[in-house]
Amino acid sequence: MLEFDVTVRNRRGLHARPAARVVAMASEFDSDVRLIYQNRKVDGKSMLGLLVLAAPHGANVRVQLDGPDEKNAEYKLQALFNSLTTKTSTPISAE
Repeated sequence: MLEFDVTVRNRRGLHARPAARVVAMASEFDSDVRLIYQNRKVDGKSMLGLLVLAAPHGANVRVQLDGPDEKNAEYKLQALFNSLTTKTSTPISAE
């Protein structure tokens, strides 16, 4: 199992559009992906789960990965979270 922390950089927080990008990328991995914010733990492959987190701008979110491709998932998800600003540019793929 791997764990790392990310900061929500989007001024509007982890709302629908960035959450959809996280879910899309997390779903490409065989590993389990969980996000934790303020004692709420959700499935990172669930759009509803990410929206329930309601993580605002500047929030520190813990990401837990468990599975055969967790190292690749860690690298890609960290890069994705670093790119999720208000003006999101080119999508990052898991390939």
